[in-house]
Amino acid sequence: MTVIVENEGPVRIVTIDRPAARNAVDPETATALYEAFLAFDASEAAVAVLTGAGGAFCAGFDLKRAAGGVGPGWFEAHAIRAPGDLDAPKPGPMGPTRLRLSKPVIAAVEGPAVAGGMELALWCDLRVMAEDAFMGVFCRRWGVPLIDGGAIRLPRIVGQGRALDLILTGREIGAREAKDWGLADRLAPTGGALAAAKALAAEIARFPSACMRADRGVALDQWSLPHGAAFAREWRSAGAFEAEGAAGAARFSAGKGRGGDFSDI
Repeated sequence: MTVIVENEGPVRIVTIDRPAARNAVDPETATALYEAFLAFDASEAAVAVLTGAGGAFCAGFDLKRAAGGVGPGWFEAHAIRAPGDLDAPKPGPMGPTRLRLSKPVIAAVEGPAVAGGMELALWCDLRVMAEDAFMGVFCRRWGVPLIDGGAIRLPRIVGQGRALDLILTGREIGAREAKDWGLADRLAPTGGALAAAKALAAEIARFPSACMRADRGVALDQWSLPHGAAFAREWRSAGAFEAEGAAGAARFSAGKGRGGDFSDI
């Protein structure tokens, strides 16, 4: 078993467990990750954390396996040639990277998150990095392109110029620079990324879920929408107010959460 799935209350932890290969993903692990996140999206869990075992997040796709061939039909099975190819869930080479989930995922990054491992981290909604963790398009050295959304998500997160700095040079970016760029959302002490990510996930899971998911969905959808269509898309979230907001307003009226207090909601 190369992927371990555990639950801690409303938080689901998905761990890549190939420490001898620095959690590089082979085709079997990619399939297991894809299935694990499909199962998460269909579950009662509110937030997921993606991490790696043994002090590494993920060293990318397993190039030793790639050198020996990935098997007949692998390229065709992962091909995206038209937008409609993603109308139904479809795995990426690294597993879940083409999935659009309805719930958030947080990356807990220790050690390397490089090449396809960086693409996995970029797929997540938020990234918690240990202080000595690092990212980088290390596949630049071997003629392996970004085909798990990295060339799309990286510019959207850090901007075009900074994205090209990493894409063209393949250089390493450490946790503190990543935090300055907005590539990392939180920093944690070495060895503490998973604990920090689980605490963040538990905090998010406290909130009314329909409203949180509605706002997250708008933030993701607006990239492809013109101004007016984006506002129309946002207005669809009014249904979440009917489902949860009225009850929340009543709790506020009764005295909860005054003065910005998030501790008792």
